[in-house]
Amino acid sequence: MENQIPSHQHNFYSEIKKILASAKTKVNSVVNSAMVEAYWSIGKRIVEEEQKGEAKAKYGSFLIKELSKQLTEDFGKGFSMRNLKYFRQFYLLFPDFQIGHTLYAQLSWSHYKLLFRVNDIDARRYYQKESVENQWSVRTLDRNISTQYYQRLLKSPSKELVEFEMKEKTKDLELNPENFIKNPSVLEFLNLPTNFAYTEQELEKALIDDIQQFLLELGKGFAFVERQQLVRTETSDFYIDLVFYNYILKCFVLIEIKTEKLSHQSIGQLDMYVRMYDDLKRNEGDNPSIGILLCADTDQTIAKYSVLNDSQQLFASKYLTYLPTEEELKAEIERQREVFKERLKDN
Repeated sequence: MENQIPSHQHNFYSEIKKILASAKTKVNSVVNSAMVEAYWSIGKRIVEEEQKGEAKAKYGSFLIKELSKQLTEDFGKGFSMRNLKYFRQFYLLFPDFQIGHTLYAQLSWSHYKLLFRVNDIDARRYYQKESVENQWSVRTLDRNISTQYYQRLLKSPSKELVEFEMKEKTKDLELNPENFIKNPSVLEFLNLPTNFAYTEQELEKALIDDIQQFLLELGKGFAFVERQQLVRTETSDFYIDLVFYNYILKCFVLIEIKTEKLSHQSIGQLDMYVRMYDDLKRNEGDNPSIGILLCADTDQTIAKYSVLNDSQQLFASKYLTYLPTEEELKAEIERQREVFKERLKDN
């Protein structure tokens, strides 16, 4: 019993721990609020500046490219063209953010990037409001979006039961203050170095590079079209990771690459991209577009084709002859992921 800590010392240590925990929470809150408000404001200025240009799409692309170059030189990582497009989308999807910014700035940038995937305006507003009021973690929000929690609530005659089930299944996904400051987006915003554990964006880029080369080397009619291709509708902007045209099959091939766990939301998003692409980009004489979803999650690598119902027969009878199988795509993703890890170790 000689090593037992006296009760008054135990209370003393507990008080010190509470002081430090409170300080960390305050630091997280201040950094997060500044970060989210800055990104919204940058998006607002980009949109305002774009509207001055006569050829909006062309001017907008040039504007973001130059801005990305200058900000990266002055402020370090975190201001890629892709991120600047996210800031622009942030303003377009949440134009009234500033009105309630005291509340809405409580959500992290990772929360908002998840909300960008929600196309239904009412659902997006609901998830935003509930995330603030109930302090949903990013993982909780991700799960609720993926399982269509909002839609199930609307349809259910017993909303209390749906809500109870959600709380039970997300109770282990609570907020962890330590995770905030380790987030690569936060480290980039503060211009601090990231370490080996935070390389999701670099991994995604490496996978995109590899898959682009892999398909071109197949020799089965693939012609590269564009990376991060902007597809603009009346209400939203979408960026598709890789777009090819197969001149043998006479169809576009859209590829989305994810480094996080595969979700129903990701699959539904790719289906939406395929439909939208056919509506906006498909030319007369082209066959229906197809999508490929590649997921390089640490637990499981997945490759899935997105084929709309009315294109299933064409896909089975003709497309599969010239496309890599899901197993081949999965093997290539796993190979490139191992190459990427080894390169990091060498560095």
